[in-house]
Amino acid sequence: MERKRLQELGVQIGSFSRGRTNSIIDIEGVKVGHRTLHWGEGVRTGVTAVLPHGGNLFREKVLAAVHVINGFGKTAGTIQIEELGVLESPVMLSNTLSVGDVMRGTTEHLMEGCPEIGDTAGTVNVFVGECNDGYLNDIRGLHVTPDDAKAAIMDAHNHGVEEGCVGAGTGMLCLGYKGGIGTSSRKHRFSEDVFTVGTLVVTNFGRREDLPFEVENKEEKEDVPDGSIMIILATDAPMSERQLKRLAKRAAFGLSRTGSYAAHGSGDIVLAFSTAHRIPHEPPEGNTYSYTFIKEDGEIISTLFKMAVDCVEEAVWNSLAMAETTTGRKGRKVEAIQLERLKSLKGDM
Repeated sequence: MERKRLQELGVQIGSFSRGRTNSIIDIEGVKVGHRTLHWGEGVRTGVTAVLPHGGNLFREKVLAAVHVINGFGKTAGTIQIEELGVLESPVMLSNTLSVGDVMRGTTEHLMEGCPEIGDTAGTVNVFVGECNDGYLNDIRGLHVTPDDAKAAIMDAHNHGVEEGCVGAGTGMLCLGYKGGIGTSSRKHRFSEDVFTVGTLVVTNFGRREDLPFEVENKEEKEDVPDGSIMIILATDAPMSERQLKRLAKRAAFGLSRTGSYAAHGSGDIVLAFSTAHRIPHEPPEGNTYSYTFIKEDGEIISTLFKMAVDCVEEAVWNSLAMAETTTGRKGRKVEAIQLERLKSLKGDM
C-alpha cells in the first residue's frame, strides 16, 4: 500500500497553516540530505544531515540552543552550544555507536572548506545526535563511516525531504511500529511579518500500548529498548539563543501528544536554531553586536511555541506514516503502522 503523510490522510493537527512543503526546508536556506545503508540481513542504518544554510557554516554561524528532555543519550557538541549559543556545523544524525565516525567525517568536511580550522581559528564544534537502531541494525558492526557523513552533507538539498526508512531513520522503531525520519512545518502572519517553524525528527521511542488510540494488536517485540528521539527545530523568526531555548522546551509537549512519557532509557534531545541572523566567526570591529529579536510580550512568542508543538506532533506521525515494514538483524520484522489508524487522530481545530 502506498504510504501517505498525515495531510494526505486528511488529518489536521492544530489550527495553523502548514508551510509550502510541510517540512523543515520551508525555512528558507535549510537543506536536508540522507545517506541510507540497507544491505544484507542486518545493515539497516544511515546518516541524516540538516544544513541551516547553504553557505560556510563555520564562518557564518546561526544562533541555537539545546534542551534535554531526558538525557539517556550520547550526543556530541551540546556543551559548547549551551555555552556560546551558536551552531557552526551541519546538524548530523545517526545511530548511537556511530557518533564518533559521523563527527570525524563532518569535521573533515568542514576543514576542507576552512583551512584555518585547527590552525589560526581554533577548532570546530560539530553537533551529532543519535538514536539506538540496534534492534534491526547490526550496530556493533560500525557500518557508518566518515565518508557516509560526508555523503549525507553533499546530498543536502531543498527540493523535498524524504521520510520514513531513510538516512538516520533506516533502522528506527516508534511506538511499536517502524519509525524513522519525519518532518513538518507551520507558518503564521504577525501583522507585517510571516514566521515559519519547522521540525525534523528521528523517532525511536515508545510501545504500542503508549499510542493515544486503540490498536488491534498490542503485542510487544522482545528486547526492545526504551528508545529515543532527536528533534530538530528551525525557524526564520529572529529569536535569541535564550528564546530558542524556550522554543526547544515546547517540543516536549508535541512529543507527549503522541504517547511519549520520556521513559528511563529514552534519550530525548531537542536542538533549535534560527536562520534570521548569521554570526561571523571573525567579529566585526568594535565592542558590540547589533541584532533584533522578537518581542516577548506574550502574543508572538506564545504563538511560535504553539506552532512548534503542532509541527513536532505531526512530524512524529509522519515518520510512522511514511515508514515501511522492515526486516533486519536476526530476521526481526517490524511492521509499518496501518494508515487507517492514523486517520483517527484529531488535532485542535
